[in-house]
Parts: sequence; C-alpha cells; structure tokens
Amino acid sequence: MTGHVLAIDFGGTKIALATAAVGSPDGRPDTTVRLRTLGGAGALQAVHRAFDAARELLTAPAAVGVSTFGVLRGGRVRLAPNVPGWDGMALPELLRAEFGDAPVAIDNDVNAGAAAELRWGALRGVDVGLYVNLGTGLAAALVAGGRVLTGAHGAAGEIGYLRDRAADPSFADGHAPLEEAVSGSALARRGSELLGRPVTAAELFELGAEPRVAGLLDEVVDTLSRTIANLCVTLDPERVVIGGGMMGAAAHIMPRVADAVRRAVPFPPGLSAARFVDDAPLVGAVALALEAAR
Repeated sequence: MTGHVLAIDFGGTKIALATAAVGSPDGRPDTTVRLRTLGGAGALQAVHRAFDAARELLTAPAAVGVSTFGVLRGGRVRLAPNVPGWDGMALPELLRAEFGDAPVAIDNDVNAGAAAELRWGALRGVDVGLYVNLGTGLAAALVAGGRVLTGAHGAAGEIGYLRDRAADPSFADGHAPLEEAVSGSALARRGSELLGRPVTAAELFELGAEPRVAGLLDEVVDTLSRTIANLCVTLDPERVVIGGGMMGAAAHIMPRVADAVRRAVPFPPGLSAARFVDDAPLVGAVALALEAAR
C-alpha cells in the first residue's frame, strides 16, 4: 500500500496526532499536532476536536491507529475515570463513523507503547517479554508470541490494581492500591504531604539526599522492584523493558530493579530502558496504524 496513516493518542491531559508514510522504516511521524484534552469539559468535545485536527492533517488515511487511556471491553472504554464521560464511551464506534472504510486499530496507551517497542525499540525480536510503564499511572503490557496480550477482558497488565499488603484496599473499594502507592502521581502526592509543599516526582528524586525523602524513595522503588520481579517469575520473559516519565530517574530505579530480578527470578531476563519515553503511546499508535494498513 501507499499513502499515509494517521495516529491519535488520547491522554488525560493532552491529545497527540501524527501522520506517517505507509512505507516508513521507523515509524517516524511526518507531522505531529498536540491539543489539550480539556477533560473538565467532557469526553465528546475532546474526541470531536481531535477529529477536526485529524481532518486538517490527512483527508484520506490509509489506516488509523489510536491509543487511549483506560482499557477496551465490548466496544467501550473502561477503567478511565479521569475525564468525565470517557469511562463507558463507545470510542471504536465513533472512530468508525468518522473514518469510514479506513481500517482502524485501537488499544490502550501502555499496550501501544509496547507495540512501539516491539516494532522499533527494545522489545524488537522478543518472543516473550514485559513492558512496564512508570508514569503518572502504573501499568504493564505482557508480550507472548511477539504480540501484546490484551487478556480476556482487555485488562491484561493492569498492575495498578495489585495489592502489595493485606491491609491494602481493593478495586471493589474504588481503589487501585499499587498505583496509589508507587506511581508518579502517588509519589508527588506522598512527597508533598511529607515536605508540606507541592513537589513533583522528578523533584523528589533530585532531593534524594534528604533523609525523609530518601526513605520514601527507597520504599517506593523497593515496591516497584518487588512487583517487577514477581511479574518475571509469573511470565518468565526474555526481556523486561521499562518506560514512562519516571525513567528520568532511571539511574536510581534501574539498578534496584536489576538487583531484585537477579535475586528473585530463577531465570533472570534481560533488563533495559525503553527506546520511546515521551511519545511512546503516539509512536505505538503509528505502529498500530501501519499494521492495520497491511
């Protein structure tokens, strides 16, 4: 096929769109546009503004790849409470109505990031692997047979719902206990409470010499490392790839993860940082679109 594909990444705070040539060897976008999600105004306005921007970018895409926060089940987005109306929205139906006969592929943002790593990044050539996204939220993608596994309900890899301690709350209580303890947003919240002033996760890692901050960071990174090691025992991957915004502190995180995996896993996998960090879901949407164009 010839022509260009369209990629859309719907995020909780921003929407990114890109085009890429069907024959692109590396999926590098020709054009990229970013919009604010404006989530407080609801889900549909965000989708329609994205469609307006898409029409200006490309009038007849060969295929469309879409990444979204949440998970897809039964033609609707689930587990996406951050933007009013996104949870339960029939996003695939809206995409079909907008793009007509063009093939459309859609997946959640972390699976899309894993698709980018599989096609062009650190998971390339891997049969069984694990992609872990340490960002504002916390999730993973499981790879088997060189493909991302979605699970029976589209929710494979939603590790934010894991319980690390018996006292932790559960999904039934309205919580994602692991994500609320160790994600980037959790670290910022806990650090701000600890220091009595607003701080980001990145700022906390810069303050790591301060004893109180060091204790919090040690707890969080130890929990992350233990979780990743447990996932490796379960999946037995060839390689673990770690991405997401918290990888700005890779020098603090990666050695601890490597040590936990080496000590806990009978057959330790290779461990590497993701190739794609800032735009992983968008690059993954390009990968989805190129696969759909085939």
